Amino acid sequence: MNTHLPVAIIGGGPIGLAAAAQLSQQNQSFILFESGRQVGSNFLDYGHVRLFSPWKYNMDHAAIELLRKHHISLPDEERLPYGKEIVDDYLNPLASLPEMKPYIHVNSKVHAITRKGFDKVKTTNRELAPFVIQIEKDHGYETYEARAVIDATGTWQNPNPVGAGGIHAEGELEASNYIRYGIPDVLNTERKRYEGKKVAVVGSGHSAINTLLDLAELPDTDLHWLLRKKDVRETFGGMEDDALPGRGALGTQIQQLVTSGQVNVHTPMFVRSITQEEQNVTIHGEVNGDETKIEEVDEIVSTTGARPTFDFVRELRYTFDSTLESVPDLAELIDPNIHSCGTVRAHGEKELRQPEPNFYVIGAKSYGRAPTFLLATGYEQARSVVAYLSGDFERAREVHLNLPETGVCSSGSSINTKSSQGGCC
Repeated sequence: MNTHLPVAIIGGGPIGLAAAAQLSQQNQSFILFESGRQVGSNFLDYGHVRLFSPWKYNMDHAAIELLRKHHISLPDEERLPYGKEIVDDYLNPLASLPEMKPYIHVNSKVHAITRKGFDKVKTTNRELAPFVIQIEKDHGYETYEARAVIDATGTWQNPNPVGAGGIHAEGELEASNYIRYGIPDVLNTERKRYEGKKVAVVGSGHSAINTLLDLAELPDTDLHWLLRKKDVRETFGGMEDDALPGRGALGTQIQQLVTSGQVNVHTPMFVRSITQEEQNVTIHGEVNGDETKIEEVDEIVSTTGARPTFDFVRELRYTFDSTLESVPDLAELIDPNIHSCGTVRAHGEKELRQPEPNFYVIGAKSYGRAPTFLLATGYEQARSVVAYLSGDFERAREVHLNLPETGVCSSGSSINTKSSQGGCC
């Protein structure tokens, strides 16, 4: 393969730009493709949300060095940023640097990736052929060649459905006007949509909690929380034991909201169908095997997570865990059926390696459908993979990650509020 070809990075979010910064630091050429109209476009979807991890966990070390080189001021590392601040104060300045800007292509959606002259079935000398990336742009299609590909596309644009079992509930697609996937800007741009309404929030993660806490500030809003978890206490997390105070505070606040009765909890509820009435919808499901329904719902907010898509890599020899759709070697570390403390041991190029040489999936997409991911984890993945692609195999094997403990570890049916030492749990 032509070693002078660039490394192609797919995705212009924090992890993709971290990979670009790492490659720049190693004097390795790269080209980055972002489907949105600017870098960090997915982050802007929840620009109004304050992250629970401070700035020091949200900036890549190589990116910091580049910004400092150009005398770009950095945020207070102990402050909790909003999603929009991640874009405005970090990603945009980084992408504008001369080491980065010429090689970043926005409005560039990856349509397909293959090996030059090889379909997926052909083997002999396959690894010697460059990658060919087909890009869809406003004016048509273009192709590029690369010596390696780093897929950092994430999962944000592929939300899970409201329905139980991983598929859309009956009537869910037809009722799309009543459903908002993601985290709505309840207190600002979307306030009129929810104020004084009967709102059902589906999901049990931090996105659901953030949404419920905002909705609770609106007057005369009737809140219903639909969870598949057996016990609502599982959502509270480590609270005061969490090493990230911002994350712990979310658990404390939602506990108070539930205890006060301001939110009606339906658990464990599995949504089966949604029927439209004249001015609203009815949600049908079951709780503990009994049929139940929530009537006269004005709005549904679906915060059931997201899933990866592999459409554009189907001509590559990739593999994923059949349960989590994550990189296979990560599955046991992040499987919520085994543990859900959210603190995963450091890992890098070796665990991320795919059957297709020099192809890697990093960032949230590497976690598949697993619910917990911190940017710091993706930055370490990028560092290790870039070290390997740069020929520094020893540095690729090193571990440069120390994640804050969540203060909770659940295993099986137990709920423990203290995390033990070592490993994840």
